[in-house]
Amino acid sequence: MGTVAVLASGGLDSCALVGDLARRHTVRPLYIACGLAWEQEERLALDRFLAALDSPAVEPVTVLPAPAAALYGEHWSITGRGVPGWRAPDIEVELPGRSLLLLTTAAVWCSRHDVEEIVLGTLAGNPMPDASPAFFQDFERCLNTGLAPHRIVIRRPLADLAKDAVIAAFPDLPLHETLTCMAPTHDATGVLHCGACNKCAERHDAFRRAGIADATRYRNDPGTGA
Repeated sequence: MGTVAVLASGGLDSCALVGDLARRHTVRPLYIACGLAWEQEERLALDRFLAALDSPAVEPVTVLPAPAAALYGEHWSITGRGVPGWRAPDIEVELPGRSLLLLTTAAVWCSRHDVEEIVLGTLAGNPMPDASPAFFQDFERCLNTGLAPHRIVIRRPLADLAKDAVIAAFPDLPLHETLTCMAPTHDATGVLHCGACNKCAERHDAFRRAGIADATRYRNDPGTGA
């Protein structure tokens, strides 16, 4: 047992981590608010997942601001315009320095709240430069130097899994409430995935490969935009 901080975005991977870790730890979900175009829906998804999970081991979400608009400028993640489409390569969805922003913010908070472990849901095959094992090893060392004597450990329990394997590993979790979309909307009943972006493709394909029915609510038929 013990307390861990989880970088919880409302996405399928980080929510799976929250649900799994809550079986063995006290979990403190950290939501880093960067001002991205989909954050309203992301927060709704996270809240709905945690309500469905209903675990006494999960503490209320801590929201930490780390505004990125001044850094990203007119990037599609801020404006919501030109979102990479269904079959866009993964490298096109890169958010520059994303892990740097998230981990730095989380680590400083952890140093002030006596939490040593930061857990995030990076998966196998992530092509981004700040998702490599070398990056996490080097950055953990930097954090421990900069925040000494507080100790920080970065854990990535899903690093050897693809998204379909995560879905298959946690069939008991309410993963249908999570969000994997870069252009979501919402209505009175919850979040709607766009069904047309790179992340929707990733989610839809993962449920198919896992052999589990995709209960995600899509605004458009997946892959067709209609």
